[in-house]
Amino acid sequence: MAQEYPLFLGSEIEQCNMTEAAFSVLPVPYENTVSYGGGTAKGPAAILEASWQLETWDGHSNPSQGGIHTCKPIDCSPAPQQVIDNIAQAIKQILDAGSMPVVLGGEHTVTYGVIKGYLDAGFRNFGVVQIDAHADLRDAYEGDPLSHASAMKRIVDEDIPLYQLGVRAYCQEEIEARQQYNVGYQDADTLVPNHVQTLELPNDFPENVFFTVDIDGLDPAVFPSTGTPVPGGLGWYQTLNLFKSIAQQRNIIGFDIMEFAPIEGFHAYDFAASLLTYKLMGLIQRHQ
Repeated sequence: MAQEYPLFLGSEIEQCNMTEAAFSVLPVPYENTVSYGGGTAKGPAAILEASWQLETWDGHSNPSQGGIHTCKPIDCSPAPQQVIDNIAQAIKQILDAGSMPVVLGGEHTVTYGVIKGYLDAGFRNFGVVQIDAHADLRDAYEGDPLSHASAMKRIVDEDIPLYQLGVRAYCQEEIEARQQYNVGYQDADTLVPNHVQTLELPNDFPENVFFTVDIDGLDPAVFPSTGTPVPGGLGWYQTLNLFKSIAQQRNIIGFDIMEFAPIEGFHAYDFAASLLTYKLMGLIQRHQ
């Protein structure tokens, strides 16, 4: 059974009902396909626990003022497809309540379940913006179509437009998938050396955007706490500024933080992942 987790920012605010919450935090400690280091199943609990050390004032506003609800974690013990369906059901419940999903993973496969939940809730005209070191566009990895390396392929298969930021590791199959599915992108070798802080999405990209953040999209100097680190990634403020630029031009309908793998004894990274989550809430609060 899914264990009880700390409430997000539980040391500072009262838990409110989902129907009254601007944000509903959903922990999904799913880890089934590991291609290098493990530990992402421990990510959601570490982020929630570290959130008890956050200030409610994020430097610009108090994102918690609109209310934050922490959902029960998804039981990740069933078969993978059942876990995906359970995630989708939980996301639909949050959306039906009028709250915004904030999902804590877990491996990146979780995002497919999240997007399935939006589709089940009747959302159609939306796109996904992805921060990641990897393209995740393999049709299957090691024979598994529900691998973390195939998460974005499952999403574009649903005809969801995709725009990728910070990618710096991909294979020929993924280059071809980008072309086939008209995936937009600005890779790390453009963003990082040129210190790009803002971007303009294509004019035909949907108005509504779900934002998915793989922790390995940021440089390992910021987050070594991930299973598949790749040098040359985004910086802390660059990540926040890119998110801000998108929030200013599109309607953010939710976001997730994936692939965070805590390092025992290094709580600074737990706190950083929790602060990143709260900072993104604040950017949405101020710019939507």
